[in-house]
Amino acid sequence: MKTILATARKEWNNYFSSPQALIFIGVFLVASLFVFFWVETFFARGLAEMRPLFRWMPVLLIFLVAALTMRQWSEEQRSGALEILLTLPVPTWHLVLGKFLAVMGLVALALALTLPLTVSVSLLGNLDWGPVIGGYLAALLLAAAYAAIGLFVSSRTDNQIVALILTAIIGGAFYLIGSPVLTGFVGTSAAEFLRLLGTGSRFESIERGVIDLRDLVYYAALAGLFLTLNAWSLDRKRWSFGAQTASYRRAANLTSALIALNLVVVNVWMAPLQVLRADLTAQREFSLSPATLRLLNELQEPLLLRAYISEKTHPLLAPLAPRVRDLLREYQIAGRGKVTAQVVDPATDPEIEAEASRVYGIQPTPLQVAGRYEASIINTYFDILVRYGDQNTTLSFRDLIEIEQRRDGTIDVRLRNLEYDLTRAIKRVTSGFRTVEAVFASLQSPARLDIIVTRQALPEALKDVPEVIEKVAKELQQKSGGKFEYRVIDPDQPNAPITRKILVEQFGLRPILADPFGTQSFYLNMLLQVNDKTQAVYPEREFTESSVRAAIESAIKRNVGGFLNVVGLWTPAPEMDMFSNRPINNWNVVREQLGREYTVRSVDLSSGQVPPDVSTLILLNPSNLDDKARYAVDQFLMRGGSVIVAGGNYAVQFGFGGMNLMPLSNGIGELLAHYGITVEQKLVMDPRNTLFPVEVSRNVGGAFIRDFLLISYPFFVNVLPDSMDRQNPIVSQLPEAIMSFASPVVVDEQKNANRKVSVLLRSSPNAWLTTNTNTQPNFNQYPELGFPVEGERAAYPLAVAVQGVFESFYKGKPSPLDQPAPTPAPESTPQPTPTPQIRTAGTIEQSPDTARLVVIGSADFLNDAVLNILAGFIGERYLSNLQFIQNVVDWSVEDLALLEIRSRGTVSRALRPLSENDRRLFEFANYAVVVVALFAIGVIWRLRQQAEPVMQLVPVSTTRSPANRAA
Repeated sequence: MKTILATARKEWNNYFSSPQALIFIGVFLVASLFVFFWVETFFARGLAEMRPLFRWMPVLLIFLVAALTMRQWSEEQRSGALEILLTLPVPTWHLVLGKFLAVMGLVALALALTLPLTVSVSLLGNLDWGPVIGGYLAALLLAAAYAAIGLFVSSRTDNQIVALILTAIIGGAFYLIGSPVLTGFVGTSAAEFLRLLGTGSRFESIERGVIDLRDLVYYAALAGLFLTLNAWSLDRKRWSFGAQTASYRRAANLTSALIALNLVVVNVWMAPLQVLRADLTAQREFSLSPATLRLLNELQEPLLLRAYISEKTHPLLAPLAPRVRDLLREYQIAGRGKVTAQVVDPATDPEIEAEASRVYGIQPTPLQVAGRYEASIINTYFDILVRYGDQNTTLSFRDLIEIEQRRDGTIDVRLRNLEYDLTRAIKRVTSGFRTVEAVFASLQSPARLDIIVTRQALPEALKDVPEVIEKVAKELQQKSGGKFEYRVIDPDQPNAPITRKILVEQFGLRPILADPFGTQSFYLNMLLQVNDKTQAVYPEREFTESSVRAAIESAIKRNVGGFLNVVGLWTPAPEMDMFSNRPINNWNVVREQLGREYTVRSVDLSSGQVPPDVSTLILLNPSNLDDKARYAVDQFLMRGGSVIVAGGNYAVQFGFGGMNLMPLSNGIGELLAHYGITVEQKLVMDPRNTLFPVEVSRNVGGAFIRDFLLISYPFFVNVLPDSMDRQNPIVSQLPEAIMSFASPVVVDEQKNANRKVSVLLRSSPNAWLTTNTNTQPNFNQYPELGFPVEGERAAYPLAVAVQGVFESFYKGKPSPLDQPAPTPAPESTPQPTPTPQIRTAGTIEQSPDTARLVVIGSADFLNDAVLNILAGFIGERYLSNLQFIQNVVDWSVEDLALLEIRSRGTVSRALRPLSENDRRLFEFANYAVVVVALFAIGVIWRLRQQAEPVMQLVPVSTTRSPANRAA
């Protein structure tokens, strides 16, 4: 060990005896900073991450290590010192390891000098240190492989320039082997084999924060292989080729060959192993979540996961195939025999391709491949089938990947969130497969249906309804296997378990008037108790067998979970473009987003009732609602449903001349105020906002020129994690939200004293309120923000979630359903007298404690037009808005499993806002730190050399080694 350290120290003294080492390291650091800030445009990305640095590390290290190793043995040969070294009584491998340790010490120093950049980035945002640690570990391992290659090449020539060039060529070859440059010319299997050999492809795996034992062994084996060749090459230089040394030569050759062969065999043997890895990311983004594991453990039938991936595919899709295969393997292992994972190529099996097309509707996707001399079309498969029982669904190419446009014109293709997509698909097929019998079997305790009916007071038209309900209840009881029971209760009978008083006080159910004079009233209600939760059940229209059965089954499914919940979506009529006659304001994006996990249905509230199978009701920009519609919303909440209201008092309209804000009328403001929540008639403006293109007029020689400028737009409030309730699962992992044209949401603390209230989103403390609806900035009058700063600056709530017992807005009031229809205009032809409608459900005056209400002070943050504009200027950050509303729905239906999976890896990495001067200062400071550090290292080392006496290179021993005696 002393010999190794002495050799390493001697090499370090040689490096720092001249400016050579500092120049090499300095060039490496300057190139790294240039790539980080200019090539990868760190500030334009807007994310606190070190990926821009590590993405170029495999290339930068080739030239750094080649420069550091080129003189190690070449200089010894040129000066004649190698003969002296080889005659010393020191094992050759000691000399090799000493020089290897010296090179790695300099590489570690170079990488350590990039740490100030990492620390400074962490001060600008929430940096995930897992990928950072992985990146530095991968860089050291990669440098070790390159250093071993460089030392071997240097031992084969006495010309430093030749050694530099050959090392760069060999290192570059190992990097290119696994890159798309070569893998794009071969099939998937061959491409995966090449990626196993490539240093760059292995680097990407560790750099993302996953430490795989296979990658560690690969780099160790590659370094060990070339270090062995280095020692063999040096030892060979001192051999004599006489008969006396033949046995020694054979032994040395055989030993070197066996070592090299063992290193290769170990890599081949470990290639199939996929579980020996550690996920260093903060949220374990590359490991199966507990929610997925729970879902797999609950499987009752075999689950098939089959990936259709073409052997010959697009070069940008080829690197994704191994990750798909590895994750499917993880699902299979976690399924404990219930999950079968397959990866097939339909092009090689006509039967599989025919089945994929005929049964599952899977077709190849045509993709353009641009070669050097021509462009061609390749038809490739990149789909996943999820099949459970008789239910199946597919994930297509567009469902699985996301594409990011880089500043240099290239694109980055990566998997979107494969675990989330797979688990969502599994949940969908398992939900569709479950029968009513399976629902009852999953109940912990029997469900009970109480049929509340006052037979003596029932109107004649409803006399047969109790028998209809009993018939359906009896059929369900027979199917339930003892998990469903029912009873008929007349609250007017003596000793009834449920009386009229209990119905009014405990359940908020008032009787229905049987005549206009109020002399007689009756009850005809159903109360369902599931898992200690009681709720009123109503059929959608009439009391028929099918409608009663559907209402009861839907209520049970909502409480049991594991089924596709139905989301009712109410949106205003779209505004039409006067030129193209196409809708401008629409909500198709959010409808499509929610439709991936739920059954989304447009609802009409004019009937005064929400369909009974709806679990969550979403109102986007509610306006022009009549009293029946408001009654439907109120009674849905009273039944224990979840209501999400997204809408302020203004709606954005796009037209000629830009954006305009129009006031909304006939909304549900009065209804919300009764529940203790008020959406104020104001707009929140915030200096912490996002960029948005705005039309600005300028005067040029008396002519007004209209330009579009990308400005910080105060109407688009950028809500970051420090302004969220991180204790609430809706926003606990939300990276950000961009609330456009939002109004403050005020909570009445007195009315909500006994409810759970969470302020989900707030503005920054420097926000202010305005009543001015002018959306155009005036930088001439207000040069800083383009808008005046009015009133008090404070953090205003933008979204709240409330859960608990609510009192009906219509308590003690006549039901809108009882109001007579408007009298039609007189006509010449006599009209038949309409049949009077008998209302079969009274007004529920109080909700159970499971009722949930979410109020968001903006709906335009989900508007298609706004999202499309944001997508063009801030990239995928706009997806946080969709994730927010998705999380709200998950919380509303108490489906926290998918919320947990979706939130993994979505912790905000956004940079805090910096001015242009601050950005330049940040960049200059990092360059200055590098220069000062290099200068300080050079000075300290020079002073240390002057203070220390000249040290002996290696310890002298009088004992000659067997190799020297043989020579």
